[in-house]
Amino acid sequence: MALTQVSSNKCAGGFQKVFEHDSTELKCKMKFAVFLPPKAETGKCPVFYWLSGLTCTEQNFITKAGSQLAAAEHGIIIVAPDTSPRGCSIEGEDETWDFGTGAGFYVDATQDPWKTNYRMYSYVTEELPKLINSNFPTDPDRMSISGHSMGGHGALICALKNPGKYKAVSAFAPICNPMQCPWGQKAFSGYLGPDRSAWEAYDATVLAGSYSGPQLDILIDQGRDDQFLSASQLLPDNLISVCSEKKIPVVFRLQPVGPCSSSQCLAEEFPPLSFSFCHRTTRNFLRFLHD
Repeated sequence: MALTQVSSNKCAGGFQKVFEHDSTELKCKMKFAVFLPPKAETGKCPVFYWLSGLTCTEQNFITKAGSQLAAAEHGIIIVAPDTSPRGCSIEGEDETWDFGTGAGFYVDATQDPWKTNYRMYSYVTEELPKLINSNFPTDPDRMSISGHSMGGHGALICALKNPGKYKAVSAFAPICNPMQCPWGQKAFSGYLGPDRSAWEAYDATVLAGSYSGPQLDILIDQGRDDQFLSASQLLPDNLISVCSEKKIPVVFRLQPVGPCSSSQCLAEEFPPLSFSFCHRTTRNFLRFLHD
């Protein structure tokens, strides 16, 4: 599949690039960002997939998180796709910030008019990895996945639905139980229809309850003062409880300052105070993957 390079910048001894391609899953042009560490010039590298949150694009993580330094040090490729299809001219897709454009929720829609284009789950787990592996010096046996808010939800379900595909999964302020929160209920109703049994395939808490694959290490970071934590949009305790019952290892870190799902974070992915925090967390996680 042909890639068109949109931008390329020297960064941390490697290259931060953005590409565009015609997606077969989403039936539109899609952009993704890829950081190539210096090691990519001489050998294959493990891949860290990052899924951004509501309203974001492929730009947020690469411009806000500062993760390239850690990736360069440990020889890891970072891939950050967009958060939804773009330019599909679907009526209503730009009416609200938490549904439609910028809010694909990493599901494969089954309802009209979304089902033709809004197939972010298959795009992230199938089409994009194949594209990355065929165009860049990757080690496909060493992939990991992470994300923020809606993207944290996406990372969790991708790992839980594909046992053994990802070496580890982490999430910053993830939506952990979307069937039980307003954001998830709105998205699932629109994309998947009224049958709640169909929603279970994209709910991390439900998926954890039936997980039977190899050991999956889960890392969750959450800001203590996140307004959406107190508003029951994220519900990490529900996921942690189920993982405890299933003996799925979870490290949950409640931070006084750090990842959040507030309006500021949704616009910028990470607030200024958490820049260094995000770098440290990403660095530690990338080191775990590399080892």
